[in-house]
Amino acid sequence: MSDDLDDLKAMMRAATPKPDADRKAADLALARKNFADLQEVRDGARQTSDRPKAGLVRGVTDMLMRMNTRGALTATTALVALGMVVVVPDWQNAPALRGAQPVVTEADGDMADAVRRKAPAPEAAEEMVLDVAPAEEPAPEAEAPRPVPMPSPQVARPESGVAKQGQMAPQAMQSQALSDAEGYAGSAANTTPVGRIARPDADDGVVLPESDTEAFPEAAPNALKITGEEPVSTFSIDVDTASYGVVRSSLRAGYLPPREAVRIEEMVNYFPYDYAAPKGGAPFEPTVSVTDTPWNRDTKLVHIAIQGEVPPVADRPPLNLVFLIDTSGSMQAANKLPLLKQSLALMLPQLTERDSVAIVTYAGSAGQALAPTPATERETVLGALDRLEAGGSTAGQAGLQQAYALAGEMSGDGEVSRVILATDGDFNVGISDPEALKDYIAEQRESGTYLSVMGFGRGNLDDATMQALAQNGNGQAAYIDTLSEAQKVMVDQVTGALYPIADDVKIQVEFNPAAVVEYRLIGYETRALRREDFNNDRVDAGDIGAGHQVTALYEITPVGSPAQMSDPLRYGEAEAVRGDAGELGYFKLRYKAPGEDESRLIEQAIVEGAEAGSEARFAAAIAGFGQLLRGETYLGDWGYAEAIALANGAKGEDPFGYRAEAVQLMRLAESLSR
Repeated sequence: MSDDLDDLKAMMRAATPKPDADRKAADLALARKNFADLQEVRDGARQTSDRPKAGLVRGVTDMLMRMNTRGALTATTALVALGMVVVVPDWQNAPALRGAQPVVTEADGDMADAVRRKAPAPEAAEEMVLDVAPAEEPAPEAEAPRPVPMPSPQVARPESGVAKQGQMAPQAMQSQALSDAEGYAGSAANTTPVGRIARPDADDGVVLPESDTEAFPEAAPNALKITGEEPVSTFSIDVDTASYGVVRSSLRAGYLPPREAVRIEEMVNYFPYDYAAPKGGAPFEPTVSVTDTPWNRDTKLVHIAIQGEVPPVADRPPLNLVFLIDTSGSMQAANKLPLLKQSLALMLPQLTERDSVAIVTYAGSAGQALAPTPATERETVLGALDRLEAGGSTAGQAGLQQAYALAGEMSGDGEVSRVILATDGDFNVGISDPEALKDYIAEQRESGTYLSVMGFGRGNLDDATMQALAQNGNGQAAYIDTLSEAQKVMVDQVTGALYPIADDVKIQVEFNPAAVVEYRLIGYETRALRREDFNNDRVDAGDIGAGHQVTALYEITPVGSPAQMSDPLRYGEAEAVRGDAGELGYFKLRYKAPGEDESRLIEQAIVEGAEAGSEARFAAAIAGFGQLLRGETYLGDWGYAEAIALANGAKGEDPFGYRAEAVQLMRLAESLSR
């Protein structure tokens, strides 16, 4: 093939006449003369719109025109690559984006202006020509271009209602917040939520992520106890469920929850169980059983179950509710105040003509948004809710004071008064310290008004404050992240949330050293009480509402088990008083009937008997799930796969799908933990 091409080239060269230098010079001279005659300028140079070939655009154009095809392709490819270097940030090191677009603001300087600028008009094209050094002189080394700053993948939010250039309007932000399922992403190594609404800095206009101010109670896991040294365990019951909601919102958003946000007792108590109903006139019935430990075949689980009674609707006392609603600026996100309004609207049909409702708001200062109104006047109540808007700082102290005062005015003989605080927990005006709030609420609960807390949203969720309020206000804490959760809390379980059947409920378990060498209480770290507190009726404890259930789990090590973790003492142990060798321990419970000052006692022995059923096994699966999330060391090689299998095998009927949802969360946690 190459020989044929060579022959063709030779034939073409032979057929082409050789150039005549004299003829070429004459033709050029004639062409110049004709051109000058046509232009009517023979003595001077004709003016032209072309500037000297020293500009960047002109020079590059001339260079490309002089190149052959291969050279032009090489040059243009290099220019495209240069453009990508200038405009595109370091994608490899950028965090994962969840639908957010790059935001370029005026404060980003000339580079940002260049990115935003449209193509210049024809008459302005010459203004873009930049002079450079002559070709024979080396051009000075250009300064490296500044990359366009990429914001964290946040939804931009201007402080005002008008979006700045490159930012999303508030309506678009709220739509994205809902569709993004709380808009968080992360991993076990990086639990920084993304997709949260961002706040531009007032000084330079750069969109910065809103600082993460979430706070959770810090409590170390319960330590393993040696029965011969410390045989008695005492704690207050807990029917809060907020921790499970926080865990769910974290996992659904794509990151593992903070370790301190996982409270195992609240995860276990989130689910309804088929426990034995009370009998004999008691407000609740305790059931204690013993089962094998899923993660350690050489230990046992003591399963304590308490079922509260559900009185007939006609026997319930009238209810006075004061909705204390946080309308501060931090509540404007779609999963905060808007979801809060929907949640309270779901509750209204559950109330009767004997119940009353009032609304107090706080944001900078407190105010009454709705005077005491019969609960059946729903249009009036819904209208007051609909008019609420978010803005200002969070004057929590003033709101609490006004809500308690209003509840006191509404209360009557034989009626139940309750303040329902709905907030993201961000108290930044007035009392903001959890301990100070604890003392204030402790003083107010003596009036007989209960306090429940509902948390909304993430980013500045102050779970520690919410826990302090609920635990000391004779009420419960729940976290609402979806309308389905609002249905569960405000409709399905509203009776237990609003009508108390027992106050200051305490549990004490004494283990028998002759049968149990070691034990540990799983969860309830923030509810621990001293041994002497059990019989002290002045010590506050948890409360149980109508139909509420309480579950507690102890892992115990039988005497002689190879699972024993403590070594025997060198000088021997003190002689323990031995009880019946057939008893593993002794269970005691104290409670007060609402309005009474003296507690009542329920007690029974803990013995091994029939194996616990599916309810105890499912509770164990959730307890194991919580320990895995916390990274506790008692589980050995038992992991998420085993927890999933155990939960699947003990789901039972699961009419509302809560247990199936838990299995899905376990699967998400397993993937995120890898």
